[in-house]
Amino acid sequence: MQADTSHAMSKSSNRRLVYVAAAATLVIVGGLAVGWLALRPAPAGYVTSPVTRGDVATTITASGVINPVITVQVGTYVSGTIVSLNCDFNTRVHKGQLCAKIDPAPYQVVVDEDAADLAMAKAQIVKDQANVVYTKLASDRAALLLSENSGSRDAADTALDAYKQAVALVGVDAAAIQQKAAALKAAEINLNYTNIVSPVDGTVVTRDITAGQTVAASLQTPTLFLIATDLTKMQVDTSVSESDIAGARQGAPASFTVDAFPNQTFRGTVAQVRQSPISVQNVITYDVVIAVANPDMLLKPGMTATAAIVKAQARDVLRAPSQALRFTPTGAARPAAGRAGGPRQAAVWVLRDGKLVEVPVTVGLNDDTYAEIKSGDLRVGDAVVTALAAPGGADKPKAGTTPSLHV
Repeated sequence: MQADTSHAMSKSSNRRLVYVAAAATLVIVGGLAVGWLALRPAPAGYVTSPVTRGDVATTITASGVINPVITVQVGTYVSGTIVSLNCDFNTRVHKGQLCAKIDPAPYQVVVDEDAADLAMAKAQIVKDQANVVYTKLASDRAALLLSENSGSRDAADTALDAYKQAVALVGVDAAAIQQKAAALKAAEINLNYTNIVSPVDGTVVTRDITAGQTVAASLQTPTLFLIATDLTKMQVDTSVSESDIAGARQGAPASFTVDAFPNQTFRGTVAQVRQSPISVQNVITYDVVIAVANPDMLLKPGMTATAAIVKAQARDVLRAPSQALRFTPTGAARPAAGRAGGPRQAAVWVLRDGKLVEVPVTVGLNDDTYAEIKSGDLRVGDAVVTALAAPGGADKPKAGTTPSLHV
């Protein structure tokens, strides 16, 4: 009986030792597993963006200045003192409206003098016409006396000569009248020039004179006002470098921004590509004019604009982020480029069912944000890889992409 009890106790003790050894083994194995998991390299993460449909456009970037389409410089043909000023900045004017007046007194004096000279010339011709009548009668009498042998030949010739001179003098008087009339007309024109009027309908954008100021037109016509005909139609005069001018064409769409409205994009059309080169320190640029509507009068003359002129555009095409074309996993080879000037062969990497798959594609236009996909096994919504995820989070994607992090 005592032997059976000792045997049972020994068997129970051995079982406890087995349990302790098994537990210790599990602890050691678990610790080793945790350590291995902690020390092993973490699986790679990727930043992806979806394939979409939309527009892809390559552009020319240029800076320029906003100007009215048509501006008219209003000057003065005569010199004098400004005695009245009827137009100011932003004044809406109509054709023929009086904007300023130069002191007319000196020019009125000249008009009066020329009018008196003309009146004198007209009186002189009346006198000389009467003399023609008298010399005609005297010449006829002298000729009659000569025919009756009652007068001398010399007297008849003298009378005839006096008549002819009187007739010629009337012709001189007629020419003098025309001369005096022309002088009077010129004086009246100069007097009328003392009224500075608007030649067009428009808005005054610049005023360079004040009342009481003396203007001199002896050397060149000074500019008194600058009038814009229609501020609802503006243009952007941009400077495009000679390396980019080949891509600018008339009728191409364009867009631009101004500092006054940084969050608003204005759109227009290339109205003119001017052929005249502009050289500044041996740098050649060309003026490309962008026409733009300004119905809300937000754009002001003189604003600086940053414009983007479309060189080529593909509408509603399959497109992938340009950054996806530059991503290549470690150890993968890049595809060879296509022929120059044609579609370019490339590849993108797509996450499908959690696996990274290389997809060869043919690329068309690339605007550095999106690339046109002409062919390849891509569909709208495919998640193309744009970069490796940074430790602790995804890399910041380019503007216009919708990133997601896949591990």
